[in-house]
Amino acid sequence: MRPSAGSYRPVVSSPHAYSEAVRAALVALDEGRTPERPVLREAVRTLLAALADRAPGRSVEVRVPPYGAVQCVSGPRHTRGTPPNVVEMDPPTWLAVATGRQGWAETVTEGRIRVSGNRADLSPYLPI
Repeated sequence: MRPSAGSYRPVVSSPHAYSEAVRAALVALDEGRTPERPVLREAVRTLLAALADRAPGRSVEVRVPPYGAVQCVSGPRHTRGTPPNVVEMDPPTWLAVATGRQGWAETVTEGRIRVSGNRADLSPYLPI
């Protein structure tokens, strides 16, 4: 499934790759290893796409550099410049909160997730 031109949704290959990539990345992290770059990228993008499906909209931009970003959550649509509602974190943190291994509030409090804007609370949509 490929997104239309200009879409913020990540490209993912098949439903079978979704769970396999996420599982492989989590296993590597559990073992104290860094997941292979293509596996980590696919896992991040898979979970970002799932978030965009669960919370459709364009009022919050969720960034997981360097692998992807999606716009989600219903509300006022942002179209130009830096969005007022931004959530940003590293890939291992995204995998942890998206899969419920870490709680949203505690991870934000620890400073592992950077949030800005009054709509940037993703706790109603997590874990995926």
